[in-house]
Amino acid sequence: MTNSSSLPRDFYAAATLTVAEALLGKVLVHSSSEGTVAGTIVETEAYIGQDDPACHAATGLTKRNAPMYGPPGKAYIYLNYGVHFLLNAVTEKEGFPAAVLIRALEPLSGVNLMRRRRIIKNRDIALNDLCRGPGNLTRALGITLTENGLDLTGRRLRIENRGIALGTVAHGPRVGIRVARDRPWRCWIDGHPCVSR
Repeated sequence: MTNSSSLPRDFYAAATLTVAEALLGKVLVHSSSEGTVAGTIVETEAYIGQDDPACHAATGLTKRNAPMYGPPGKAYIYLNYGVHFLLNAVTEKEGFPAAVLIRALEPLSGVNLMRRRRIIKNRDIALNDLCRGPGNLTRALGITLTENGLDLTGRRLRIENRGIALGTVAHGPRVGIRVARDRPWRCWIDGHPCVSR
């Protein structure tokens, strides 16, 4: 068994594309009154600055995107299309809006709690599908807007290094956006069954 430790703030202070790839294999952990759940990150996407038309900061600083302008290592969570909460890790230096969207996880612990949170019309969800997609993973982990702005180096919502090696990293265009779709700013573990289809 390897020792786990929360990633330090300087991990997030690096270039966003570097962080997006480096997060693969790290473990996202959320602790709440219901219990602790965790999953290995297998897919991410980078959003970088006001020059990136797909980035929330493309129109400048707003109340919604303010966490992106804050210090690295904070959580930026927003409600997407009024349906799904999406979790991002803020990157680079304070004042420069950039973040990495966590797109998919491989469930590690707290799977029964994840299943209860994700149940759909009394139908069980396959293990590989529990945390596939950024909205599914936040639902499975119980992450909502109440965690927006939390320190990812803290206890409640954190990302740990457990020394997990998953395989070859692939890069390609971001998905689910309407602009700047040509930028290869999505990273994933090639062939992993929990990555978005």
